[in-house]
Amino acid sequence: MIKGLDAVLISSENPKVLADFYKDKVGLTFEDEFEYGEKGEAGFMFKIGSTGLTILPHDQVKGKNSNPPRIMLNIEVDDIEKEVKRLKDGGVKEVAEIYHVEGYGYIATFEDPDGNYFQLVQVRA
Repeated sequence: MIKGLDAVLISSENPKVLADFYKDKVGLTFEDEFEYGEKGEAGFMFKIGSTGLTILPHDQVKGKNSNPPRIMLNIEVDDIEKEVKRLKDGGVKEVAEIYHVEGYGYIATFEDPDGNYFQLVQVRA
């Protein structure tokens, strides 16, 4: 029986830069920095609701994501207009302005330093 989604992993050539972005620019709740792998590199854990986000080094990941729409994080917010303004004011690259999805809510898409897309979502009450 599947119980839930424990974590999403993002591999990066520069995990510290990516972790700092999600902590400082996006405002995710930082949980822990830990030693990862045989080379003692750092990994970083965040908590988004009940799901973890882990950013790790990976020897096969180099440069920016060449296909960013393939997988996106949806980060739920309570006031999408306020949060979009905060990210834009902080220099975060906006990919798509706020748009409405009937029966779901509002979405805005942004890009992280590795070229991955993430979305802020304000779901319908």
